Parts: sequence; C-alpha cells; structure tokens
Amino acid sequence: MKNRINKIHFTSDTHFGHRNIMKYANRAFNDVDHMDESLIASWNSVVDVDDEVYHLGDVALTDEKRTNKILNRLNGKIHLITGNHEKSVLRKEYNRDRFEWIRGIHELYVDDEDVKGKGQMFVLCHYSMRVWNKSHHGSIHLYGHSHDSLDSKGQEWGKSMDVGVDAANRLLNDYRPFSYREIVNIMKKRDLHEIDHHVAKR
Repeated sequence: MKNRINKIHFTSDTHFGHRNIMKYANRAFNDVDHMDESLIASWNSVVDVDDEVYHLGDVALTDEKRTNKILNRLNGKIHLITGNHEKSVLRKEYNRDRFEWIRGIHELYVDDEDVKGKGQMFVLCHYSMRVWNKSHHGSIHLYGHSHDSLDSKGQEWGKSMDVGVDAANRLLNDYRPFSYREIVNIMKKRDLHEIDHHVAKR
C-alpha cells in the first residue's frame, strides 16, 4: 500500500514543443528545445519507470513525430486525461500505446491508512470544478488548464488544485509532477468548500 502511494504522480499542461507557452505562462527558458529538455529532466528526476503518472491534459502542441520522441523518453506508466489540445491523440501517427488509457475524466481511489473509510478519492479533470463527486466528504479534485492563474491569485477552492507544471514551479520550484504525498499534505491545510445541498445531509 505505502509502496504504491510513493509511486503515484500528477501533472498537467506540459505543452511540449509549444513555443508560445513560454510567453503565455512566463516560463523562463531560452527556447522551446531548452524548455522540452528541462521538462523531461524534471519529470524523470522524480518518476521511475514503473511509477504511475496521471497527466491531466495538454501534453504537447507540436507534430506527432516530435511528441512521440518525447513520450518515449518519459519515465512511468502514463494515464492521460484529455485536455483541450489533444486533437493529435486521435491521429494514427500519435503513439497512443504510450498511454495506459485515455479518458475525459477519471475517479481514482488510493488505499491510504492515514485516510478513514475507503482511502483517498481523487476526481481528475483537465478543467476546474466548483463541486465534484464526494467533495463534501473530502475527495480531492485535481485539474490543469489554468496554468496556475487561479490558486496563485488567491482563488483557491476547497480541496482542489492545479497540478500543471506552472503551478509546480511556483509551489515546488521545479516544472515537475507532484507526488501523491505532496498533494495530500497541501490539501490537509485546506478546508472543505461546501456550497450545495449535500452539506445538510452529512
């Protein structure tokens, strides 16, 4: 159980090969090659070959050949939650076999003896939600898309957070995936944000 916990990671919005993202997200790299190489090195510094990585969308904005080469250099078993820039995933040239599965949204349960009941539940989606399944019972919602433009501006929303590489750079000082334990420790400091009728049924 503990062994698996140490092998789970979350990330989003790597935007490999996307030159303009350096400007849009204020990424301090010399050029797109420097960005890609840095992101690959940061990923592999924390992810082993048999670890699980949940990528919450927008893997790359470049051609399929370049994307495939990058995917083949990344450690881990990658599960993809599709973002708004995943059109190339549907093209036959894209190496879909590099992913364990590809989905639009996913609920993940992790056995954790520190969490009462059935363990820790995660709701994974590329986009931020205000309410999600079992949010009133402490489930954690992870998302991307926003490039750290919500939490960094004081718009934190209950037990949810952006796990994109731009948020990681602010919180971890590196453009790398978050570990399971890092996410849980951050969420321990946040209160539930109960806004709908479910709070009355507890």
